[in-house]
Amino acid sequence: MSLPPLSPNSPLHHNSVGASPSPSSSSYPQNKSKKKRNRKIPRWPIITAAAAAAAPRPTKGTLRASPAPPRAASPPLPSPRRPRPSRTPSSASSRTTGTLFGHRKARIALAIQDTPQSPSPSLLLELAVPTGKFMQEMAADHLRVALECDKRNLPDISDGAAVGPSRLLDEPLWTAYVNGRKAGYAVRRDPTDGDLAVARLLRTVSAGAGVLPADVVGDGREGEGDLAYMRAHFDRVVGGKDSESFYMLNPDGNNGPELSIFFVRI
Repeated sequence: MSLPPLSPNSPLHHNSVGASPSPSSSSYPQNKSKKKRNRKIPRWPIITAAAAAAAPRPTKGTLRASPAPPRAASPPLPSPRRPRPSRTPSSASSRTTGTLFGHRKARIALAIQDTPQSPSPSLLLELAVPTGKFMQEMAADHLRVALECDKRNLPDISDGAAVGPSRLLDEPLWTAYVNGRKAGYAVRRDPTDGDLAVARLLRTVSAGAGVLPADVVGDGREGEGDLAYMRAHFDRVVGGKDSESFYMLNPDGNNGPELSIFFVRI
């Protein structure tokens, strides 16, 4: 039995062995490759310096980095100060020079001068305290000397006219107290030749302490020893007609001894 011949339009004709596919049968792969070739690669815009300069600046609504708050300055350390004596508003103060001197085995004297170059002291008191003992008291941290006088020593009425009270430092006799202990009396006297010699020898000394040989001074009795002295500036405070104070200004700051002298009329 023989088979009928295949027609050219039969589908079996394309699937026969050795038959090449027609151009229409490969249309799908060709379209896919065309899409790949036609795909465009995106490009980022290039920003030039001119475009960056022309860009709009941030407005008020734009967030900005807030500046760092300023650091608070640390307060300066207080400088140490030497305690000053309390003064009333009515008190007046001035600067003066004070000298404590005397032979080691004799009584100590206090001389008040306006300046170290003054030829003669304005006040000279002799205390009933040996010089050596007083210098030992000066080795303490604070030495207080209180001098008291009585108002009954004021001059009376003379020639029918009332005489007012004398100047406080002109009083001739005082009761002396050293650190609260009674130390006899202090007598105001005129300077001797020896006192004036000490003033001349110390005219170039503004503050300090030392010893003068007995033969240089030449006013001491035999066996009284050399003359010891201590000179310093004093702050004089006038509290009223019946009270005055002298506060020694230590040149060494707070390291040296402190000396306060009070004159009171009671």
